[in-house]
Amino acid sequence: MALKGKSRKRVEPTFQGEPDDDEEIRLDAGDRIGGKGTSRSTRQQAPKSPKSASTPRERRGGAKPKRRARGLTGLLGRVIYWCIVLGIWGAIGVGGIVMYYGARMPSASSWSIPERPPNLKVLSVEGTVIANRGATGGEALALEDMSPFIPQAVIAIEDRRFYSHFGVDPLGLARAVVTNLISRRTVQGGSTLTQQLAKNLFLSPERTIERKIQEVLLSFWLEHKFTKDQILAMYLNRVYFGSNAYGVEAASRRYFSKSARDVNLGEAALLAGLLKAPSRLSPARDPQAAEARAQVVLGAMREEGYISDDEIKTAMSQTPTTAKRYWTGASQYVADMVVEETKRLVGTISEDLVVETTIDMGLEKKAEAVIVKALDTDGAKLNASQAALVSIDGTGAIRALVGGKDYAESQFNRAVKAKRQPGSAFKPFVYAAALENGIRPDSIRNDAPVRIGKWTPENYDQKYRGPVTLSQALANSLNTIAAQLVMEVGPDHVIKLAHRLGIESELQANASIALGTSEVSLLELTAAYAPFMNGGYKATPHIIRRISNADGKVLYENDYAEPPRVLGEPLIADMNRMLKGVITDGTGKKARLSGWEAAGKSGTTQSFRDALFVGYTSNLTTGVWFGNDDGQSMKKVTGGGLPAKAWHDFMTAAHAGLTPDPLSGSDYIEPQPEPMTIGTILSDVFSGGETRYPAAPGTPAARQSDLPPTGIPQGDPYRPQAGGPIPPADVGGDSPVQPANRRTTLLDLIMGQ
Repeated sequence: MALKGKSRKRVEPTFQGEPDDDEEIRLDAGDRIGGKGTSRSTRQQAPKSPKSASTPRERRGGAKPKRRARGLTGLLGRVIYWCIVLGIWGAIGVGGIVMYYGARMPSASSWSIPERPPNLKVLSVEGTVIANRGATGGEALALEDMSPFIPQAVIAIEDRRFYSHFGVDPLGLARAVVTNLISRRTVQGGSTLTQQLAKNLFLSPERTIERKIQEVLLSFWLEHKFTKDQILAMYLNRVYFGSNAYGVEAASRRYFSKSARDVNLGEAALLAGLLKAPSRLSPARDPQAAEARAQVVLGAMREEGYISDDEIKTAMSQTPTTAKRYWTGASQYVADMVVEETKRLVGTISEDLVVETTIDMGLEKKAEAVIVKALDTDGAKLNASQAALVSIDGTGAIRALVGGKDYAESQFNRAVKAKRQPGSAFKPFVYAAALENGIRPDSIRNDAPVRIGKWTPENYDQKYRGPVTLSQALANSLNTIAAQLVMEVGPDHVIKLAHRLGIESELQANASIALGTSEVSLLELTAAYAPFMNGGYKATPHIIRRISNADGKVLYENDYAEPPRVLGEPLIADMNRMLKGVITDGTGKKARLSGWEAAGKSGTTQSFRDALFVGYTSNLTTGVWFGNDDGQSMKKVTGGGLPAKAWHDFMTAAHAGLTPDPLSGSDYIEPQPEPMTIGTILSDVFSGGETRYPAAPGTPAARQSDLPPTGIPQGDPYRPQAGGPIPPADVGGDSPVQPANRRTTLLDLIMGQ
């Protein structure tokens, strides 16, 4: 070869120009291994550029920084690349999951807001709200009807970007995640008010991916379908505030006894604070925790600019709110009664209803105060733990009702649902039946030991007064006389009259009915006294005046404008004079009212288990009961004692400022009998007074069907165990008895019978 034997000189690769930061290293084709395009000789003969000359150290020193920079850039590029790749695949995966769970939901065209559970708004006769009843416990309010502090407080603490996000708040979610990571516990939630509403309306509370995705989709739908104000109003009317209160109206009345229209700044902050943990932060359970949370809400409101520093100082200085664990107040007995009566009148409640009642809230509060005071003052020492009161007017409208001492402790309505023996408070029906049968208030009966079959009734003081008039016997509540009268007119006639006047409970047709041994409710007993007050007309007890829906459509309206007459005017006049004597001269002296004519009757049951007083003026008829739920005996509490005193206190307060009116029948002039002659005396002796003392006008005379039957049921201890006519009683041991259908005659009066 031509070059063989010659020294071979090494040829170094050359750089095309001086390297700089923007250029990369470049090689000729011949410099590459197996390169083509230039021969070795050509490469050897190529001239060298002076600028390309460099030492190995310089070349090494200049190349290292470029290789390091290229490595960092490449790593960052790879990270960005894979992040993009993973983000795309993640988005595809999330989109697939969303599409999957979204496909499992019903079509969006079929979505609708579930109907809010119906609410019953109970109003007093003045139009004030007594209570709300229903699953939510309160009516729905429009946003503009609420106190403005409520939506401000809720937005400030729950969703500050509510009016700017589209149903889901990414910034709020990110903030919550960061805050929770820093705190190492869950201190903030990322759900918006719209998401919370979607969950409450449509979804279960379980925490699953499916539920969360559905919540987001539903939030988008809500934001598209409704305005922000509508969403906020729906949320506030449905969210749970603890203590069985759903919605701001229910919560406000539950905790503050006022409408959500009227809550102040501090109260609004407390309500908003409950949303974090309604049960745990309820002021009924932990007032301190509720107040501490309210302070946090006030701080959030100040940060958002809703309130000033002066307002927050005023709110923070307010006394912490306390609440009982349950609805309280006597008016809640009324509300429960109204709910039951409404269902009976209109059937199933499927929409919001407004129920106007007959309750006078002024009287209701006075009645509750009287009952609570009486029990707090004398209940413990007299072993009386419960009481009830009901007051009605002449039409039967219930003006006040107290079903027990404390509704929060016991929701049982003792004025309506409890049936107990009325004792001597039942005697007015016995005497009224006797008057209908021709017996007169001044008729004489002998107060002496009585035996009726195996029964021997005794007076309360176990004393006997001899011959007394019926008026005296009723005023002093003589048991022996009442028993005699029942047997004279017949138990069946007494029962018919009691039912005619308003007693609805089943009554036992025996002699002991004279002493009130058949159980009745306080409400029906009081209503049966009302005809004595209103001139002889039936007073059907009722508590509902009108029922209408939210649109004002009337669904029911009562009509008691034309009640039937059940007692004649002469009888009413006689009964009022007799029952007035109970208060002026008899067992009901503690019930005397200053300036008002009043009448009534006390009642005490065996072993002092129950004590009652039922009485009336020309304005109201009121019944009061004291006792114990378990039937324990009180410490010698009679109807003329604690019940009569409570009756007096309530009626005094109820009649304050009113002009006194006389009792019905006070102006009635009784027809005078014919002048007494030998002929009329003989006529009275042989006719029983039929000619001169006929039955009172407008009242049924004695009929054979009203008298006791001749066939006597076996086993009745209060009746003779033999057939034949039933004598009224064995009075005084050796005294002859009169036939049951015989009227009192002048000869009876002369002989003291």
